[in-house]
Amino acid sequence: MQSVDPSAARPAPIPSSIDVIHRDDAVVVVDKPSGLSVHRGDDKGSTFALNLTRSAIGQWVYPVHRLDRATSGVLVFALSPEHARTLHEAFDTQTVSKTYLALVRGTPPANGVIDSPMEKREGGPDVEAVTEYETLFVSNRRLSLVQARPRTGRRHQIRRHLRRINHPLAGDVRYGNGSDNRRYRVELGLYRLALHAKRLSFVHPASGELVTFESAMPEDLATPLRRIGVPETLL
Repeated sequence: MQSVDPSAARPAPIPSSIDVIHRDDAVVVVDKPSGLSVHRGDDKGSTFALNLTRSAIGQWVYPVHRLDRATSGVLVFALSPEHARTLHEAFDTQTVSKTYLALVRGTPPANGVIDSPMEKREGGPDVEAVTEYETLFVSNRRLSLVQARPRTGRRHQIRRHLRRINHPLAGDVRYGNGSDNRRYRVELGLYRLALHAKRLSFVHPASGELVTFESAMPEDLATPLRRIGVPETLL
């Protein structure tokens, strides 16, 4: 396989703004890019999805769930402590539906359920962790596009679960393979974790109606996927 021009696929710098997908009186939904942390946590930087969202709408916002710094996609914040508590409970009781797209090494089964306990917090006891997955596309380059739906919300759950069945995510510097990741950078221009939060559905804390929000595949992941032949209909 020929290498790509690396200058055209370098990771984007930390953004100075964030795209708002939806806003109402109770929630704001944004499109988080890869490389941006949700809030300070263990990150020593000064720019986060939290403060960019506050700046974008001119209002205080409250985090209710998290995406890994390297993961892109749909992220929701509450606009009041009361609505934040309602959404926290929804995430904790597994009533929120989450759909991710992941590029993984190898060819997983057509579909399956990974039921493999892990700690909810680092260093804590193991608890239930379940991920459903479906293989959407298999390339001839030992890479596959997988749709993953975590039933539970454990730290790095999708990344760890797919690694446990020997199909680590492309670009995963923690659970993947360094030589593979270097090859993906050279051959595909993939400089990020190949995990995107595509869709999020939950009961709206104010209206009580089921709402669904989606994020388009960002170019820093869409371009490498096109290079292995993934059709546009799956992006």
